[in-house]
Amino acid sequence: MRETLADWRPAIDDAIADLLPRDVDAEYLESFFGEPTYEYDTEGIQRALSDPLWELLDRGGKRWRAVLFLVIIEALGEDPEEYLPYACIPEILHNGTIVVDDVEDEAELRRGGPALHHVYGEDVALNAGNAMYFLPLKVVTHDPANLPAERRLAVYEMLMHELNRTHLGQGMDIRWHNERGIRVSPEQYLEMCACKTGCLGRIVARLAAIIADQPPEVEESLATYAELTAVAFQIGDDILDVEHSLGRAGEFGKAFGNDVREGKKTLLVIHAIDESDPDDARRLRELLEAETNTDEEVLEALSIIDAAGSIDYARERALALSAEARARLDRLDLEPDAAAKLREFSSFVVERDV
Repeated sequence: MRETLADWRPAIDDAIADLLPRDVDAEYLESFFGEPTYEYDTEGIQRALSDPLWELLDRGGKRWRAVLFLVIIEALGEDPEEYLPYACIPEILHNGTIVVDDVEDEAELRRGGPALHHVYGEDVALNAGNAMYFLPLKVVTHDPANLPAERRLAVYEMLMHELNRTHLGQGMDIRWHNERGIRVSPEQYLEMCACKTGCLGRIVARLAAIIADQPPEVEESLATYAELTAVAFQIGDDILDVEHSLGRAGEFGKAFGNDVREGKKTLLVIHAIDESDPDDARRLRELLEAETNTDEEVLEALSIIDAAGSIDYARERALALSAEARARLDRLDLEPDAAAKLREFSSFVVERDV
């Protein structure tokens, strides 16, 4: 799976550059957005839109949503090369949510550097992030694959439905972050992930199914596979944050324990609060709700999570979701090689170490 991700990444980045070039000029703006009423400020658009997006993309990211779209297209018997522009849709949407989420969460770091609002300011970051919600719709409007009108309409309706649900998830996450004393159940956490992260996975799968003209039952099976895989991916991220942070605990001065510092109620935290003795549970809540934490306090919180067996608990939940995702594929008639990649990917998201 790592090879598949690495193989497709250059082509995906080239396709994104066709949608939003690294260097914006008047010809691009006129061809993509229409002639100006008066005059475009190409330098302003460059600095406020293209530069932030490409800084974020150039820092890393696996492009797994775009690659997953292409693998599903292949599994449905289509040529993924023909649909590269459409792979940009979930990838750019995802990066837009990152930019906006970081402002809302007051995040400090993203992909090894300062969150974009610390580089460009909150106004530029929010505008760029919001633009990334709408820019991918231009792919559907320009429609390089010449889809029938009813399929283009189905794509628009699907995107509006799923994107609205992502904001339900973000709304839950924001409340849990901002209000003290809220008790969150594992099921509520998983629902938040299903909306906030899972809906982007559903966009990947439903987009591929609609473009490939699949019946509703195939679209829904693939969407459920992608949602379950995306939720497992999110839990895997939560696990990695704790495991890597514990591994770096002796290197004070380097960033570690980001989820604890941001007070996130992850599945590991929820389990640790439920399963720890009352004093440890109370202390963990205090540390998560504090405005700031020292490195020693972050390590204390991580140690409570570790001692409660929460890493193993979260991994078991993620593995169960991954297995359920693979089961959704068993009922579909897919191209064998691509189907094998899809099965492998649902395991990779839990078992990866980065």
